[in-house]
Parts: sequence; structure tokens; C-alpha cells
Amino acid sequence: MKQPRLTIQKKMMRREIKSFNNFFSAEDFFKRVASKDRKIGIATVYRFLKNLREMNKLYAYVCDRRFVYSRKKVSHCHFICEETGKVIHFDVDSLDFLKDKIPGEIRSFQLEVRGSCNECRSKSFPK
Repeated sequence: MKQPRLTIQKKMMRREIKSFNNFFSAEDFFKRVASKDRKIGIATVYRFLKNLREMNKLYAYVCDRRFVYSRKKVSHCHFICEETGKVIHFDVDSLDFLKDKIPGEIRSFQLEVRGSCNECRSKSFPK
């Protein structure tokens, strides 16, 4: 893949992306870079993020039907309440139960679990 031309805007975006330590959306990133350079458009941001993904310098995960990005290859897990649509992020410490089922090494994963959250369940089944 051909290395893209490194413009002043791209240099600034590279600096800014390093300030994110967790997941972020394209809109989060756009707000940050647009506050530094009002000439940057959202299309430029999307192209920049896409290019970093293609070079494996940025990782994308689906969250609430939209991409969220991470500079690190990490796991991304959600519990989605089917009653309200509320998305709750959670961490999984181990996928040891999958070791015998997957013919390879797990490096990262995205997990989506659906059900009724405790708040909705307590409304449906009062004590």
C-alpha cells in the first residue's frame, strides 16, 4: 500500500490521535481536530481513520451500529438491553472456554450480548 502524503493537517491529526487512550468515535476525533484547524472537514477525518485502519495502526469495532476506534487491539464487549436499547460496556477477563473451539490464537474480540437489564427486569418482575 502506498504511503499517503503527509500534510500539515495529517501531522496534526497524528498528534491528536495519540491523546486518545480509550475508544473514540470519528465524531469525537473530528471535534478535537476541528477545534485546532477549522478547515478540516469530516470527510478528511473519515479518510484519515480509514487509512490508519488499512495500515493496521488503528482498530475499529462496531458500537451501537457505528464504528468506534482504538489505537490498541483490545477487546470490545457490550450488553444490550432489548427493552430500552441501552448499551452497557463490560470487560471479559478470559475466553479460556473457547481455546478448544478456535483453530488459532485469539488476539482480540468483539462480543455483543442481548437481554433485559436488571432495571427492566425489576419493572417486569417486582419483588
